[in-house]
Amino acid sequence: MPVDTPAPRRIEVTMHKPWFALYAGIRPTLVIDGRGQPTQWGVGTWQVPADENATLGVFLFNRLWRFGRAELTIGTGHPPALIYRAPVLPFLPGHLRARPTGGPAM
Repeated sequence: MPVDTPAPRRIEVTMHKPWFALYAGIRPTLVIDGRGQPTQWGVGTWQVPADENATLGVFLFNRLWRFGRAELTIGTGHPPALIYRAPVLPFLPGHLRARPTGGPAM
């Protein structure tokens, strides 16, 4: 007998790069439960399990080192929209947080 698995839920992640950054040509990588996925700046949507927690991480890579790392574990009741803000300097961490409900993507 097949096991019924719940449909995955979708989350929206908005990737923001500062207007003035001391790096160029670098795109973020989104890691969902250990699986990395190259992304682009702006808004994107991804699937996560509907019935369990998911760990999301974002980092930037400039061929020498990773930087701008941020991580967040989201639960089943967590808002479906997140915002990642990249650092201005290539040795600082980034920030990943839930987008305020009803607020703009900024």
